[in-house]
Amino acid sequence: QVQLVESGGGLVQAGGSLRLSCAASGRWLSINAMGWYRQAPGKQRELVATITRNRFTNYADSVKGRFTISRDNVKNTVYLQMNSLKPEDTAVYYCVADTAPQPTTYASWGQGTQVTVSA
Repeated sequence: QVQLVESGGGLVQAGGSLRLSCAASGRWLSINAMGWYRQAPGKQRELVATITRNRFTNYADSVKGRFTISRDNVKNTVYLQMNSLKPEDTAVYYCVADTAPQPTTYASWGQGTQVTVSA
């Protein structure tokens, strides 16, 4: 089992920045892919960004050029640097992890952290 704990959410004005962090514990050595999903009120959950153990990254089109995902394999932590935030980025952000490099579904999920962007 892998446990994921997110931090760094909050309220920010449009154009501002936030950095989310997600620390993994438990069987973290088995983790390959890590990433972030988000879910806005009334909308389906969507993939934001993912990163493999070898740091291959993938981004949703809506965040390309604004968000950057990174990871520290020593600290077992993945980060999401969010710049030029827009009101439509408002959502609960979930950290995810899996043993596969490109899973279709992620086995481990964090509890979520709220990000609110005001206009």
